[in-house]
Amino acid sequence: MDTYADTIAGHPPDAIALSTEDGDVTYGELSARIDSLARALAARGAGPEKVVAVAVDRGVDAVVAVAAITRAGAAFLTLDTSQPAARLAGLVRSGGASLLVTADGTTVDLPIAAPPVLVGDTGDWPGDFPSPRPDGLAYVSHTSGSTGEPSPVLIEHRGLDSYLRFIAADYGLGPHTVAVQMAPMGYDASIRDTFAPLLAGGRLVLLPRSALLRPAEFGAAVARHGVDTILSTTPSFLSFLAGQPDPAALLGGMRLVVSSGESLRPFLSAGGRALVPGELVNQYGPTEATMTSTRFRVPADPELEVDIVGEPVGGVVVRVLGEDLEPVADGDVGEVYIGGAGVARGYHGLAGRTAERFVPDPHGPPGARLYRTGDLARWGPGGLHFLGRGDRQVKIRGYRVDPAEVEGALLTHPGVLGAVVSAEHDDRGRVFLTAHVAGDCGGATDGALRAHLAASLPPHLMPRRFVRLAELPTTRSGKTDRRALSGSGGP
Repeated sequence: MDTYADTIAGHPPDAIALSTEDGDVTYGELSARIDSLARALAARGAGPEKVVAVAVDRGVDAVVAVAAITRAGAAFLTLDTSQPAARLAGLVRSGGASLLVTADGTTVDLPIAAPPVLVGDTGDWPGDFPSPRPDGLAYVSHTSGSTGEPSPVLIEHRGLDSYLRFIAADYGLGPHTVAVQMAPMGYDASIRDTFAPLLAGGRLVLLPRSALLRPAEFGAAVARHGVDTILSTTPSFLSFLAGQPDPAALLGGMRLVVSSGESLRPFLSAGGRALVPGELVNQYGPTEATMTSTRFRVPADPELEVDIVGEPVGGVVVRVLGEDLEPVADGDVGEVYIGGAGVARGYHGLAGRTAERFVPDPHGPPGARLYRTGDLARWGPGGLHFLGRGDRQVKIRGYRVDPAEVEGALLTHPGVLGAVVSAEHDDRGRVFLTAHVAGDCGGATDGALRAHLAASLPPHLMPRRFVRLAELPTTRSGKTDRRALSGSGGP
């Protein structure tokens, strides 16, 4: 089957593919670099079902590395190099990576025995690359599990290819598109906002991470490059832009803005829809179903009482089922199950968890499977109405977070004997974490606890508040009483 990497090679070679602050890269130049690195990877053993880790900072090299791995027929595992070394090492081990692509000047200590392949390496692999099978492994992406440990999700080519091609067509992407890459490396949203525009023959603008976080720099870069499309942003970031002195100058040139990862309602309630002159799309979907399962085009006068995430994307089946696995009536609440082309193979090395979350589809053809999301929703006007998690996992700034992962990291502190982390909402509707800690940790300041957590956790898992208790309250059965903690208050 043809992949997005093959399609990139078919675009006019003189057309601009990538724009950076240092200059442009044409499709011909990009394709040549992808092919050269793919041959180097193939010569080193990259191929079907081989997982190749990518430890490259965002930019042209990262685009080349990911596409070259696909071109060679292997699967990629992208890493956010700004995260702690211990966490990156754990992701590599659990994801089963046996090769590494990195760049000159990148210093990462990862548990991969094979010498790294540099993104500028060339190879003499003879002949053609293997054509990927639809059920072949395309990439590995981690997401939080019920244990608090990141779970490696295995996504196949049929899911990725179907999704990217649908998004490109459904959102009207083409050679006219100028999209800005927003999502960090290491998160599956970066695949969408990087390769959907390139699949369509558009131009992708690559900016330093610092420019994306500073409104003045962001606005200047968007204007300078003529950006008209954002395919991966969060409501938190949109609300951040909306709070600037002249938000219309930041979003006024957008033909399309696609938001996902958390509720869009706070942004809409603050009048944010009027700031986007073009289409505003609200997406929903877990990592285990290839990024996006439904999407909703937000009207000019949006409904503010419900979080509408719309209709399934092409090739995807969405079912809202009761405890008996039977469909609930329209308007009734049930759990969301997702089937179709985007459903992952499962979790690498976690057979029990795979069996728990990926189940037979009782309403589909023989062999059909569903991913059990744990999300609650109902069908209503406009499609699916999202109602939140059925378990403890939450979305913070677009990242799926399991508080258990933060609790585990807190318990490695010598003074912490008990820890419970819960999600709360501030007065602007934003989700944040509060950590309740018990033990002899009175001498550990908030800053010290944050420093301890920063050694193993990324910023989006950092609690905003710490509440110290003599001991954690318990229920009659001896379990921690989380309801009591939710009203314990704190600074």
